[in-house]
Amino acid sequence: MALIKKFKIESYKTSEPIVELKNISVFYNKRQIIDNLNLKINKQEILGMLGPNGVGKSTIFNLITGLKNPNYGEIFIDGIKSTKLPINERFTKFKLGLVPQYGGLIHDLALYDNLKLVSEIHIKNKELREHKLNKLISQFEFESLLKVKSKNLSGGQKKKLVIAMALINDPKILLLDEPFAALDILTIKMLQEIILNLQASEEISIVVCDHQARDLLNCVDRAIILSNGKIIASGSPSEVISNKEAKTMYFGDEFNIS
Repeated sequence: MALIKKFKIESYKTSEPIVELKNISVFYNKRQIIDNLNLKINKQEILGMLGPNGVGKSTIFNLITGLKNPNYGEIFIDGIKSTKLPINERFTKFKLGLVPQYGGLIHDLALYDNLKLVSEIHIKNKELREHKLNKLISQFEFESLLKVKSKNLSGGQKKKLVIAMALINDPKILLLDEPFAALDILTIKMLQEIILNLQASEEISIVVCDHQARDLLNCVDRAIILSNGKIIASGSPSEVISNKEAKTMYFGDEFNIS
């Protein structure tokens, strides 16, 4: 895999949104989590979400997937109002892919059997199914791990497997929840490379939510900083780092990604 670039290839970026959250407010037991939030996620963009615990990052993922409906506001996916569409319809109609922070695989099944199980759900044609499996095995360099039970894989190998499983239905939008959590430096670098390569080769819009701010900012086109249910900063990694409110509420004065 190529080394991580400190720049993003401009041709991958468009200003055409694939997801729009308009005037979204969300309450949990009368506590407001999201406060009149507006957010656009552009096609083929890698967007990073940062912020302290409890500011609404996971809630935004839940809004996109349909796990949570907003109390106010509207959700549009690929230009279609989707606020009240059920989860299964969103995943199939708009080809969503979700990589959860925990789980996502069957630990007593071998790596190959996890891939095969998901492929049988999404791809009915056997020949196409085999083609997709072989492509993912090669793409993620799984050849030597196919018969290894998932519970015996390393943390990085498990994360790669869950990402590969999420790619089986050729998603247009891939949501990554805490992909860098509890991983070593080399494994994080490997995952950053995977994310950048997916943007380039698969033309996917990717949203990454993580507490590892430096690791996240090294692989995104744009980042948003959330605080008290609002977006307090949005822009390139260098722009959000230099934002005064983001420094006060999240980064602090000494943070950098160099």
